[in-house]
Amino acid sequence: MHPTRRILITGANGILGLATANYFLERDRDCQVFLGVREKRERAEALVGEFAGRAFLCPLEITRAEAWTEALSLIEAQGGPLNVLINNAGYHDDALLATMTQSQWSGVLEANLSAVFLGCQAVMKPMMMQRWGRIVNVASLSALHSPAGQANYAAAKAGVLGLTQSLAKETARLGITVNAICPGHIEGALPQEWTEEQIKVVKRETPMRRFARPDEIAAVVFFLASAEASYMTGASLKLDGGMV
Repeated sequence: MHPTRRILITGANGILGLATANYFLERDRDCQVFLGVREKRERAEALVGEFAGRAFLCPLEITRAEAWTEALSLIEAQGGPLNVLINNAGYHDDALLATMTQSQWSGVLEANLSAVFLGCQAVMKPMMMQRWGRIVNVASLSALHSPAGQANYAAAKAGVLGLTQSLAKETARLGITVNAICPGHIEGALPQEWTEEQIKVVKRETPMRRFARPDEIAAVVFFLASAEASYMTGASLKLDGGMV
């Protein structure tokens, strides 16, 4: 039997983070879910209220190593060491490379790649001591099918895939799996600047003619974080409705 899962989801105030947390809480009555958030906590707090005693708010600034140490200490004090990490937090700040500022480049790299490194490194010790762990890194379809204007974001997410594959090899004999997912467009999480016409065009370009529901992505994360996924590591799964 696998141990009780204590799950940390970063970016847990967003559409996918909340959907993933809810998916775990509804389907694994024994798990504890820690919602990693920095600001805009209202929706995460509502989920904690709905699943009192099983869902917990976890303040976390993902780009600070010290914040990761504090978060893991909080989790351990609540019931035991962390054994599932879902690196979901991140953002994009698009611009053509010719006009992209250094802060746009470095900020996106820090939040989408360096933060994943810090999270993975922070959880190595508790997972190695348990000889069991699951890490799921949320990359993006941009890592595989990079659009113009996203040189920073695409580079960061491609880096996440490389990190995932390398770390998977390092932990393969320790009972720890490391996998990544590459979602395409998700309902409720589309770029705010898109017009209705742009949305229609992108849907027409998607073979399934629709965007992913958040729970469809969460279902894959749920599997990758399960005991049943014990022989799957170093994978990068695209979830894009057939676009690539």
